Amino acid sequence: MKKSIILFALVAGLAGLGFAQTAAEHIQAGDQAYAQFDDQKALEHYSEALKLEPANYEAFWKTSRAMVDIADVIPATDKDIKDRQMKMYTEATALAKKAVAANPNDTWGHFQLAAANGKRLLLLGKKEQIDASKAVRAEIDKAIELDSTNHLAYHALGRWHRRMDEIGGAKRFFGSIVYGSIPKGSYAESEKNLRKAIELHPEYANHYLELGRTLVALKKFGEAAEAFQKCIDLPKTTSKDDVLKVEAQAELEKLKAKKK
Repeated sequence: MKKSIILFALVAGLAGLGFAQTAAEHIQAGDQAYAQFDDQKALEHYSEALKLEPANYEAFWKTSRAMVDIADVIPATDKDIKDRQMKMYTEATALAKKAVAANPNDTWGHFQLAAANGKRLLLLGKKEQIDASKAVRAEIDKAIELDSTNHLAYHALGRWHRRMDEIGGAKRFFGSIVYGSIPKGSYAESEKNLRKAIELHPEYANHYLELGRTLVALKKFGEAAEAFQKCIDLPKTTSKDDVLKVEAQAELEKLKAKKK
């Protein structure tokens, strides 16, 4: 009887060891959840991977990505939305910095640092945005230098140019007096880079949403409407697409109202 108990305990212990997931297995499970649009489950797996391997580059940037994606779609009706987003974007930025430190020669750490920090800065004042804009641009440029097929980096560059051009003209002149030098952006460069992103990944709905917004700024309203409609019509490929399609529909309705 005693031998049976010992044998059972040994078998149970070995079975338990067999079911323990490695960091690599958690990352793989996180990728599967991410592909199924379950960002929360993906975050849980990537976080577990980091607990097992606290210096794992892939776990760093993918945990950061999951945090940004979750924060992006917090309902606007949540009373503490800005606080929740700021907490997640700040944490995601810190993780992306660790990713770059762990592997400075891969595109995704640099892109993720630009993405997380860029989202964080949008919740701060204009001065903080301007002060950090060069650092964000440097990370985008590095991501493209390391991988010229990184469609999300071109997307980020297109948005960066639009944001900088939005501060243009008199705002730039007076803003420079208050805030110091403001980096120059260009709506034309925004369009160019967003079209490059589309060329690299034509099934990514968000490229068309942001291109449409840039085309509106360029007063190319017909092309903008086509871009918004394309965003709406594309099959869902990311967890954020439902929200993005609602935004594209709202942009399209604004354009229709202008024609009346």
